[in-house]
Amino acid sequence: MSFFQELKRRNVFRMGIAYVVVAWVALQAIDFALEVIDAPGWILQVFVLTAAIGLPIVLLFAWVFEMTPDGIKRESEIDRTQSITPQTGRKIDRVIIGALALAVVLLLVDRFVSSPAKHPASPAIVDPSTVPAVAQSATAEVAPESLPAQGSIAVLPFTAMSNGADDEYFADGLTEEILNSLAQLPELLVTARTSAFAFKGKDLPIQEVASQLGVRNVVEGSVRRSGDRLRVTAQLIRASDGFHLWSENYDSTAIDTIAVQEDIAEKIARAMNVVLDDDKREAMKRAGLRDVEAFIALQKGIELYEAAHGAEDQIAKLTEANRYFEVVQQRVPGYSAAYLLHSDRYIHLLMNDASGQRKEDVSEEEYATAMQHAERDTTFAVEKAANVDARDNAELDLAYMTSNWQGMASRVDRFMSQDSCEQITWLPNIALLTGYADRLIERDEQYLECDPLAASSWRNLVRSMLWAGNAAGALEVALEAQKKAPGSWLDLQMLYSYVALGDFEGAERFAAESIVNDFSKQLSRILIAAARGDREASQRLFAEYRAEPSTGPGHYWNIIFGAWVGEVELVNESAASVDQHPFGSPALSTIALWCNCGAPWDMAVTPKFAADIAESGLSWPPPSVIRFPLKDQVAEVRVTTGGK
Repeated sequence: MSFFQELKRRNVFRMGIAYVVVAWVALQAIDFALEVIDAPGWILQVFVLTAAIGLPIVLLFAWVFEMTPDGIKRESEIDRTQSITPQTGRKIDRVIIGALALAVVLLLVDRFVSSPAKHPASPAIVDPSTVPAVAQSATAEVAPESLPAQGSIAVLPFTAMSNGADDEYFADGLTEEILNSLAQLPELLVTARTSAFAFKGKDLPIQEVASQLGVRNVVEGSVRRSGDRLRVTAQLIRASDGFHLWSENYDSTAIDTIAVQEDIAEKIARAMNVVLDDDKREAMKRAGLRDVEAFIALQKGIELYEAAHGAEDQIAKLTEANRYFEVVQQRVPGYSAAYLLHSDRYIHLLMNDASGQRKEDVSEEEYATAMQHAERDTTFAVEKAANVDARDNAELDLAYMTSNWQGMASRVDRFMSQDSCEQITWLPNIALLTGYADRLIERDEQYLECDPLAASSWRNLVRSMLWAGNAAGALEVALEAQKKAPGSWLDLQMLYSYVALGDFEGAERFAAESIVNDFSKQLSRILIAAARGDREASQRLFAEYRAEPSTGPGHYWNIIFGAWVGEVELVNESAASVDQHPFGSPALSTIALWCNCGAPWDMAVTPKFAADIAESGLSWPPPSVIRFPLKDQVAEVRVTTGGK
């Protein structure tokens, strides 16, 4: 008898298979138990090592010993004619089948029960001692934070190890391609770009990064380019114990960049126990640019785009950014995001033009064609959307921007029912004004889990809570947001929260300590005086604002400040002027959102806006987030005198 046949006769193969299957099932149970009690990661490693050591021992045991009716005996002591190895083999087969069935059950439970939750936990709650007493009294109890989802993962910016002109943009582009590919897999909850890239250039422990991002797994790597040579290293790390779930080095040419990126994304997915089929692979490919020059141009454009918002030369920076977005459009015409980013410059031109705040360095022709360009870009974004949710969202943006508001209520309802991290630009301008604030909070919390370090995610959540009537909760979340993702727009929402609570001293203290922008300081003084009902101070401050040549002629803040201080005639005159512009309805709804004062103007003076609201099926007027006594007094007088 050959050695191979003898191994089969003595059930060595069967014992080995049975041991591996049973050990795998046992390790899954141990892993679950250790996770429940939050045990250190090294304990599981000890069990894995023990199981590995046990395998050769079991195989040796199966070779040397045999089961008999009288117990375990050495194989050499047993008469071959009396051996019961066939019966023992059948028993082992039954053990293998049972263990495999249990393994399948465990895999199904892990896939369908333990998959990442789509709805996030509420944001972390700050120390109550840091919240003003007026906020503490109104704050509801919040459940403790849950552990990050099992399939949660962040892809950190790959480090550029070479110093070529575009090497850093190349590394960022490669990172974003991998991130976008993984984000297409429903089994994974992938941190969005803004939050992941917040750690660029920072040398922090993986555990700290994972904690801030709310994930269990982190991808990091490095890129080195030298001529046509490319070296990429990548590793997937379990944050709890620093264990490398997967790692690999790639030495290739720059021509093979896309193949390298796709291989990295697929191997990370498999290491995260994602079963890939043709549909998922195709979705991963569609999500990216798959063009090196295009993803380098995209990174350059995004850098300028982000710098533009909040900058004094906003239009100039957006103009420069658009040159890079146009490179992306030319090289990868089907990439939807490039069109949405490109449209932003024209939206700002339209808003400036509608509100009477034109920029001197922008030509008449550019203002005249801004709507055409914005509509074209957004239409392309709809046509080239990567999925149904993205298409629906781009369609809502297009309808809102072009004042095609018929059926807008059903569009908003459809967005609210989505279960994804797809963001939408204009939704708050509609939803918060028309009674959707409570539902929008749920979507904002979803965004916050997807993008936990984005100032816009926190700002949106604070604003939605404020519009839902929970000023105390809004202030509490804003205090937490200041620690994680501070920003000037978040500061304004925090200021509004103080004022909505009637904590004017707190608002003044916050403005003095935290608000540094000259215009925002001016806004805070007018806001606080008007909310206090101080007619003399608020109207004096408003007059000072209007006397400044750079700001006074514009309708945008004239409407907002005028409504706060009770200057109803000026507000109506400015609103009527905005209403006549092709971008009038989007501009007016944006103004109403930032006013936080209910209906700033009389609807009779804005017939186009009134018609759009009626056509939309949405409600009007909006709630008054902050009480402005001077505005209310004017309204009461007008009611008493029959509108005169």
